Amino acid sequence: MKRTATPPRATLTVRPAEPTDAPLLVELIRGLADFEKLAGPDAAAAERLTADMENPHRLFNVLVADYADELIGYAFYFFTYSTFRAWPKLYIEDLFVRADHRNHGTGRALLLACARIAARRRCGTMEWAVLDWNTDAQRFYTRHGAAPHTQWHPYSVDDHALADLAAEPLPDGVKIVQE
Repeated sequence: MKRTATPPRATLTVRPAEPTDAPLLVELIRGLADFEKLAGPDAAAAERLTADMENPHRLFNVLVADYADELIGYAFYFFTYSTFRAWPKLYIEDLFVRADHRNHGTGRALLLACARIAARRRCGTMEWAVLDWNTDAQRFYTRHGAAPHTQWHPYSVDDHALADLAAEPLPDGVKIVQE
């Protein structure tokens, strides 16, 4: 009886996203939005993201997980700065792996890739947020040495509230000089 060789397993590659990845990245972002029970990017947001991906001076970075020439996950991150520690921080906005590819090391590979970038950039911290109901993600991150903040609570000003805040009149005697 002739034995047939087992075909080689495809390699998972974590790499920086290219502008040509934008349409597939938008689909992955919509997958995350569905998972989180939130509205995903609409057509206008998808166009802005695509345009921003083509900008050589973009304000964000994206790693994609490529398995057998298919994008199956991503990590969207950017840098901030800790004034108290005087170190840069890497902030992970999203880390997402398609449901049919979870529990095979893809999330870990994306997290490790972000950690290596943070170490190369001399970051003192790597941060992200996890929804309170996503206990699977909480366990995943805890296994990798992360701990939730107990003293800091994230706040945000979005959409109309941001526009309203930006439009508020300045107090008398205050001048803002824009960059």
